[in-house]
Amino acid sequence: MIFANGTLLPDSERQAVIAGLEPAMNAARMGQSLQAETVINAVSALGKRLEAGEFDSLLAQFLPAGMTLSDLLPLLRRETLEAKLTSELGPDPFSSKTFPKTTARVLPLGVLFHIAPGNLPGLPVYTVLEGLLTGNINLLKLPHGDKGLSLAAFRLLVEQEPRLAPYIYAFDLPSREKESLKTLASLSDGLVVWGGDRATQSARELAPAGCKLIEWGHRLSFAYLSGYEDKEAELAALASHIIETGQRLCSSCQVIFLDTQSPTEAEAFCREFLPYLEKAAAKRPGPGRGAQATLSGHTALLERIVENRVQNETLFQGKGCSVILRPDRELELSPMEGNVLVKLLPQKDLLPALRRQKGRLQTAGLVCTPERRETLTSLLSRAGLTRITRAGAMSASFPGEAHDGEYPLRRYLRIVDVEA
Repeated sequence: MIFANGTLLPDSERQAVIAGLEPAMNAARMGQSLQAETVINAVSALGKRLEAGEFDSLLAQFLPAGMTLSDLLPLLRRETLEAKLTSELGPDPFSSKTFPKTTARVLPLGVLFHIAPGNLPGLPVYTVLEGLLTGNINLLKLPHGDKGLSLAAFRLLVEQEPRLAPYIYAFDLPSREKESLKTLASLSDGLVVWGGDRATQSARELAPAGCKLIEWGHRLSFAYLSGYEDKEAELAALASHIIETGQRLCSSCQVIFLDTQSPTEAEAFCREFLPYLEKAAAKRPGPGRGAQATLSGHTALLERIVENRVQNETLFQGKGCSVILRPDRELELSPMEGNVLVKLLPQKDLLPALRRQKGRLQTAGLVCTPERRETLTSLLSRAGLTRITRAGAMSASFPGEAHDGEYPLRRYLRIVDVEA
């Protein structure tokens, strides 16, 4: 299915819709500009209808396992959207600024082509929402496995506010259809790509000269332990985070770094932490979760055997999870699904080790004594981290937070200087 002109259409209409995109978008841009207040009113009203239970049957059909209405509602509230605009763009975000000889006007970039990821349900809708808040027309390549959630959301949004119809187009377009993707990129002023190195490289090949490439690439996150404030609570929170996210998000803990040089202390930590992980896994088993975790762990082990990387590695196998102690100090992707890596990384070696992953660093879940928090926060910041949180809040959202160290809305706007 595709979404165009406020309507769900079969894939058989895709080529006709793409062929008519340029004149349709030009007509929309020549008309009255889309105001952020129009978007906020529509999203807020839709959120209230969701909260009232009007779409419970629809949510049951499209929401993935593990996601609830309470996960969505904070993003649909007026105060959340207004706070986002203010924090990212200032108190009067779209006002002109007057200088002695010129006036600087803030305008949308124009047309954004979003290539959305499939690792976080709802993110395709959210990236389009950011484009709408900045007045852009939005073309979206749906991720594989979207299951209709995004299309349903766009339909409801346009039913709530028909003026949004010319600003949203969504295509269930396979990556192999390069010509259609190149056509969409050629019509765009900005290409917004979410994903890893392969997705980013493919986007660079698609984006023509003059099309701004806006990358939101995969990032790596970790926990750093250097003492405790409340050991039991902090380890339980970290374990819950690892299990609940499945370690699938950019903000998920892949490695637990310990501020020690002692292998004996590291082994003791692994034995101590494993029961916390097992307890968290038991609370959220889900269909096949334990089997999937075990399979992920064994698959990763076989890969390391083939690559001859298992020397001095110690596996602490639990029920539906595992802790893997490795002798190196590299930040890397874990086997995921509750299989977490543990490594030794003394504070004095922290910055040079992390700098080997510069450009890929995102969240550090910092567990330490109160008197060390500011020193370690400063060190992690200088190393390149863009979020530093408590252990259990690594994937939590915060009002006014940046994305990978930047405010997205700023990247979706342009400044036009007009001579007085």
